[in-house]
Amino acid sequence: MQPQRPLDRNGCPGFNVAMQPNVQPTDEIPLYDVVEGTGPLVVAAPHVGTYLPPDVGARLNATGHAVRETDFHVHRLYDFARDLRASTLFATHSRYVVDLNRDPEGQNLYPGRFETGLCPLTDFDRQPIYDGAGPDAAETERRRTRYWQPYHARLRALLDAARARHGHALLIDAHSIRPTIPTLFEGRLPDLNFGLNDGRSASPLLRDIVANWSAAQSENTTVIDGRFKGGYTTRHYGDPEHGIHAIQIEIVQDCYLNMDAPHLYDAALAAPLSHRLSTLVEALVEALPRI
Repeated sequence: MQPQRPLDRNGCPGFNVAMQPNVQPTDEIPLYDVVEGTGPLVVAAPHVGTYLPPDVGARLNATGHAVRETDFHVHRLYDFARDLRASTLFATHSRYVVDLNRDPEGQNLYPGRFETGLCPLTDFDRQPIYDGAGPDAAETERRRTRYWQPYHARLRALLDAARARHGHALLIDAHSIRPTIPTLFEGRLPDLNFGLNDGRSASPLLRDIVANWSAAQSENTTVIDGRFKGGYTTRHYGDPEHGIHAIQIEIVQDCYLNMDAPHLYDAALAAPLSHRLSTLVEALVEALPRI
């Protein structure tokens, strides 16, 4: 079993540099918390971090400091991954520093729809997060190099290592979101949103497993390739023809959080969901050799 990762007081991935000597430190904390397993599964969570480096935090307003668009605690739903010998990669820095799930060249994921960029200037409600001007092109490039590139280099290495060991790899890109955000979508999202880039990021067999699992359970509403089809990570790394399958799972936060204080993990609410997710992920991993 892989070691437990320490959490900070907000429940974010641990910042123990000594525990991860190969992690590049930035402002005295690592850019991510990584555990390299021996199985074919990789679980990544790019938006669970809340840390704001001093030079960024000094420029943010109260909306920015609230880091409201954090995927609070979503990585904790995947604690079962240790028992599957999975590799895990959890970001520590806020997505307001740089969004690790955006195209590094600034290409839109959903053309014609509102979305925040590589270095967000607003939250999802289009409220500014900076007191004054946000990062210019030079600052954006600095953040891309300093924060975005090391995370993706590590993710690439984890996936390549898993594929080298097993001939295939499965990436679960773990996300969560508020139930309603009118600027992004109408009404309430389904509880579980599976993104497979319209079937291009994972094999048809894995899509069928997700669909059958969804149909067999009644506790959560689900959709495959609905409003969210997978972000940069799913689209970039999902390469079924070369043995890497990627699925984004976007979970509505009131399925596992106390929404009166979204930074609080509701263990009683989350435990049944985590168990259901474990049965799905186990089925996906078991299917890999049959692809």
